[in-house]
Amino acid sequence: MRARVIQWVSVLSAAGVTGGCLQQRLTITSEPSGALVYIAHEEVGRTPLTIPFTWYGDYDIILRRRGCETLKTHFRMDPPIYAVPPLDLFSEVAPWTYRDHRVAHFRLKPLVLPTDEDLVRRAERLRRRALAERR
Repeated sequence: MRARVIQWVSVLSAAGVTGGCLQQRLTITSEPSGALVYIAHEEVGRTPLTIPFTWYGDYDIILRRRGCETLKTHFRMDPPIYAVPPLDLFSEVAPWTYRDHRVAHFRLKPLVLPTDEDLVRRAERLRRRALAERR
């Protein structure tokens, strides 16, 4: 009986010393692929790409690709149950590794350039508005 208690204490102590691990990855893909990705205004690479992340929450993401409209969006990553306080304390000392892999897929619209007639009409509207505000 005493040997059994010592074994359990040893196992729990080893688990506490080694501690758990959390591997967090985010994969970003786009249609079409090859878009330049910025997260929080920092360039991170071209799609498809997989990067580690540290924090859960709302991320500002910008995708740019030649021939497509620039996409400015948000991607929200809610924490899994084992990462919510106070459960996160237990997951930190668990003797196994938690893996959290998120995927964000974005569709980019083709860039449509305005015609010369559209530009002239817009310029005329802006000119009229500017003159009206001046009066």
